[in-house]
Amino acid sequence: MMSIKIEHLDYVYSQGTAYEKKALNNINLEIPDGQFVGIIGHTGSGKSTLVQHLNGLMKATDGTIYFNGENIYAQGYSMKELRSKVGLVFQYPEYQLFEIDVFTDVCFGPKNLGLPIEEVEKRATEALRQVGLKEKYYKKSPFELSGGQKRRVAIAGILAMQPEVLILDEPTAGLDPKGRDDILDQIAELQKQRNITVVLVSHSMEDIAKYVDRIIVMEKGKVRFDDAPKKVFEHYKELECIGLAAPQVTYVMQELKNRGMNVDTHATTIEEAVASIMSYEEGRGRK
Repeated sequence: MMSIKIEHLDYVYSQGTAYEKKALNNINLEIPDGQFVGIIGHTGSGKSTLVQHLNGLMKATDGTIYFNGENIYAQGYSMKELRSKVGLVFQYPEYQLFEIDVFTDVCFGPKNLGLPIEEVEKRATEALRQVGLKEKYYKKSPFELSGGQKRRVAIAGILAMQPEVLILDEPTAGLDPKGRDDILDQIAELQKQRNITVVLVSHSMEDIAKYVDRIIVMEKGKVRFDDAPKKVFEHYKELECIGLAAPQVTYVMQELKNRGMNVDTHATTIEEAVASIMSYEEGRGRK
């Protein structure tokens, strides 16, 4: 079952005015259940605009979106139900936190679904555990937390609604490297545990390379590349032309290859690179 299918999607800002601008141009994509997808692109490439269409926050100027086979623009389609199944965490989710304490904040979404209070609290506890927030923070005001902790609370608030699809728009923006890795590791773990579809929006190839099954590269409102990470990074020269860099490992391995070492230029993680270099060195040692 395809969870999301996008056909001929266009979005025009300020249509019919002097400021008209086409933000999305004939997007056709399918995102199957349980896939971990990275959407990458420069500011203004259309990536955030695209994901805000997936839970009906923005409405396409043209084209159709299907969720689990149903047209979300069909008359009588419940956007409320769509938003409980497709959860969106914004770039600075801490601005979405507004309750008196962390626990109450995470209860907000499931409570809105009209669930009994025991179920609401059970889901909130489970979601906070899943994002790795310690119990001592549950009764604190969200505003007393660090940036990384606030992100966790915001993600927990969406998880407590038990969505089928989790969309994260730059979830690591403004965090230090450790905070970034912590959040992304947690999301990757969640994706495995619950087999949910995760769509991760980022402008950092390094962040995305390590986690996703598939990368969609956006440029000027269009899909420029859509493939497995290793395939996308083969186009590192073209990626540079649109202001995106491949992971550092890609450059190191290309350089070693240029110097005559027979190494795997498709390595995208440090572990893969090390394994490839070791294997090359061992091969030389045997000669």
